[in-house]
Amino acid sequence: MKTIVFAALLAVAAALPRPDDDSQEAAILSDDRVQPEGGAYSVVFETENGIQVSESASAGEEGQSNSQGVFRFPLDNGEIAEVKWVANEYGFQPESSLLPVAPAFPHPIPDFVLEQIRFAEEQRRNADSDEDK
Repeated sequence: MKTIVFAALLAVAAALPRPDDDSQEAAILSDDRVQPEGGAYSVVFETENGIQVSESASAGEEGQSNSQGVFRFPLDNGEIAEVKWVANEYGFQPESSLLPVAPAFPHPIPDFVLEQIRFAEEQRRNADSDEDK
């Protein structure tokens, strides 16, 4: 789970625009960490280019670490992007206005999908009747 969270944070950091000059480093303004112990840990850091990360975890009932956090970074338009997330026995669950949203349900189901459903049901009925013979 920690690997997934680290990979997500790394991907966000890698996607940030780089300055026009060759400098790709940003000074770390703060870095507070509590090392892992029994599945619990915390990490909070901030860099001079506006990246902020806060993450904490506690031991889960199944031996996993249940973690939650938020990361923020500046966008080109000056706004601050924010992604809140939870990672637990139900998987990684990000929440942000930056993420795409599925259309509200119920929405119209396309005819080709309805046809596929009908076809699958027909195949299932035929397979069931073949088993009965």
